[in-house]
Order: sequence, then structure tokens, then C-alpha cells
Amino acid sequence: MQNLTSHNGIYFWINQTSQEHSDMVKVILIGSSFEKRPLHVMKLSGRRGAVNRAMWMDCGIHAREWIAPAFCLWFVNYALRFYSHNSEITEMLNNMDIYILPVMNPDGYKYTWTTDRMWRKNRSVLKEGSECVGVDLNRNFDARWCTKGASNDPCDPTYCGQYPESEPEAQAVAKFLRSHKDTVKLYISIHSYSQMLLFPYSCSYDEAPNHNELLELTKEASTKIRRYYRNHYKYGPGAKTIYLAPGGSDDWAYNLGIKYSFTFELQDRGRYGFLLPPSFIPQACNEALLAVKITALHVIKNTQ
Repeated sequence: MQNLTSHNGIYFWINQTSQEHSDMVKVILIGSSFEKRPLHVMKLSGRRGAVNRAMWMDCGIHAREWIAPAFCLWFVNYALRFYSHNSEITEMLNNMDIYILPVMNPDGYKYTWTTDRMWRKNRSVLKEGSECVGVDLNRNFDARWCTKGASNDPCDPTYCGQYPESEPEAQAVAKFLRSHKDTVKLYISIHSYSQMLLFPYSCSYDEAPNHNELLELTKEASTKIRRYYRNHYKYGPGAKTIYLAPGGSDDWAYNLGIKYSFTFELQDRGRYGFLLPPSFIPQACNEALLAVKITALHVIKNTQ
């Protein structure tokens, strides 16, 4: 049995899970990476008729953040196992479709397993002949693209790319969300590390129109994580809480009209950083699950 969190293991798991739970899981190919690896989205639905509300969650936009894809897989397993047993997950799946992209950056993720554990970007190669490889996919969206907080140097870890959506991975996600913008009400991007619950804007210090609502929502999630798991998560708008980061997927999704848009930074706060030991995965996933449930249930209650 191959390691399920390895690159090939995840593809194997996606196929196996969709076959074993064909009544609740559908796999959608939304595009491919620079190196032509498929970008598989798992659509989770309850055993019910069609609904007109959905949420999106992507993991692994940055290659070295291994806890992110681990959470996406863990969440799918949890949802399938506890549907009709846990009232919150049942309410979520009965009222919204859930689109999950377990690994948004498969080329970079594969590279962290084979060559450089700390690699962040994708693996695209510039045609101009630069020796530097890769674009930061979370600087490649059209949200104040390549302004302060991103780099136009191809050798920099925060290189923004040649133009917005220049990268096939970012382009595939943007295209899918544009075509589903009338139904997708909640966008969540899973990252690590630093234990933060962030919302727009990251690309500027402007306040989002529904800033107070998003602030209360992340505050509630942070408070409950501390109560149940004795762990501290900062919360707030990205630029003021962590740093300026233009070209991010969450800001882009928000500007598209998805007014509940979040980036969740999972464990830890720096002791292990990107090298989070496997023994930490269960609690990290439970903390993230709590935040996902709180935001999703709020969205179901407050959207049509």
C-alpha cells in the first residue's frame, strides 16, 4: 500500500474514494498542471436532490505546506464517514455541494517529495531562458497583481508570474470558479503554518464591505478552537494580520462575488513550521474542521 499522502498516493486515493462512494462523490477534471498532472476536484454531495449553494476548498497551493493536502483528504473521509451521523456535517452536505481540490500545486508537491522539501512555487519554466523555475500560485491571481508583497523576479519565492493567471493551475481554478460563481457562496484556501484565520483583504489595507461579519465569524472560530483544543489562532484581514500579499486566490474570489472568502493557516506557530510531525495531524485537522463547520453553517444560514 503506497503512502496515501504522497503525490501518487493521493491520486490513487481520489479514484478509490470516488468508486467506493459513488453516491456522494464525483470527480471533476478542471485542468492540468504545467507538467500535465491532472487537477482533480472532488464534488461531495449529500444523498438528496440538486441544491443551488456550494462551497469551494483548495489545499496545497504552496508545495511545502503538507498539512494542507492532508486536511483536504481528512475532511473528505470525515464527511463521508459521519454524514447522517454528525448533525453539522449532515446539514452542510444536505444544503450545499462541496468542491475540494486536494492538491492545487501537484508539480511542486511532487518536487517536495523527491528533490526539495522546502519548495514553495509551482514548476513552470519561463520561455525566456531564465534558470529560475516556478511561480507562487498565490500571487498569480488578478487581485492587485504584482504590487507590494509580491516579486517580479522569477528567482524569488513570491514571484507573481508573467501576468495574472499565467499559470495553468491558477487559470484552471479561476475558470472553474467563474463558471460557478452564482452557486459558490464560500471559498476556503488551506495553508500552513502560523495558526491564523484570515479574510480579505490581503492585497491592500482596505476593509472588505462585510468586514465586521467576517471578523465576528473568525473570532467565533478562534474562540471555539481555543476552548476545545487549547490552541491559539489569530484572526483578521490578511494584510493587517500577517502581511501584504497581492494576487491571492482569496481576494480574487472575494472580488468575484464570493463574499465569504477565507485563508486558514493551520498548525503550528513555528516550532516545526512546514515540517509538522505526523502525530500533530489529527489535532490540526480537528481545529481546521471546527473553523470550516462554523463558516459553512453561517453561510447556509445567511445565503439563498
